[in-house]
Amino acid sequence: MSGQTPEIWFPHLGIQIEKLSRVAVEIASFKLYWYGVFIVLGVLLGMLAALQEAKRVGHDPGLYTDFLLYALIAALAGARLYYVIFSWDNYKNNLLQIFAIREGGLAIYGGVIGSFICAYVYTKKKKLNFWAFGDVAILGLILGQAVGRWGNFFNREVFGHYTDSLLAMRYLKDQVSNIPPSVLEHVITVNGAQYIQVQPAFLYESLWNLLVFTAMQIYKKHKKMDGEVVFLYLFGYGLGRFFIEGIRTDQLMLFSTGIPVSQLLSALLVLVSAVIFAARRRAKNKIPRAR
Repeated sequence: MSGQTPEIWFPHLGIQIEKLSRVAVEIASFKLYWYGVFIVLGVLLGMLAALQEAKRVGHDPGLYTDFLLYALIAALAGARLYYVIFSWDNYKNNLLQIFAIREGGLAIYGGVIGSFICAYVYTKKKKLNFWAFGDVAILGLILGQAVGRWGNFFNREVFGHYTDSLLAMRYLKDQVSNIPPSVLEHVITVNGAQYIQVQPAFLYESLWNLLVFTAMQIYKKHKKMDGEVVFLYLFGYGLGRFFIEGIRTDQLMLFSTGIPVSQLLSALLVLVSAVIFAARRRAKNKIPRAR
């Protein structure tokens, strides 16, 4: 490596990133972080995907742009609430910290739940078909998730345990916080620099979400009834997240049970979505008996 100490390194892929700042733009005391940039980029690309689908199926695109503002607020509130509930020990003695969002602490599953609740209320108010509306909006959600995960890359977070696999990723040890003992046991020193070598869980989830998005784009043209694209999302995202959550080192636990709450929720999503999908299909395909 000729004395170089890259900040991020994929040793088996031959990729070295010499310097990668968390800050995208800094003007005086104002800092715009890459995490926020990718969240905004995910929202914009997701909205474009939803608007394109709305036009394809003959929906009013304005309904989706109006919905976006409400959904963003609901998603942010849900993401924060989910995180706080399952990290309560960090907040119970200082409740004002609950509102310190700039210090981190958002959970994507909470954002998804908040978005679904918002969509249900919005469609009821507008007297729209929830499932038809959802089949369009959900395309934007999964694409936004795929793009937004790259903010975690810049933040040096959402990684898994030690690995020496093809996609193994190294971060400079002193640039990462909350490193678990299982990862510290495998610290690698190169030219005097200490690295942790881990699974890039953020990358796995981003690629998986893109795969689910592609499957949804293909399936939407062949669906038999409204809501099937939504159930494909719930099944596909839940399936991938179940396995990815199993390798992450920053899991939120279901209180004192030691069970990763997002992994449990993922399993429930897969099971419930598959059962409901099959039940709705059977009901639709059921042939009335002759009288």
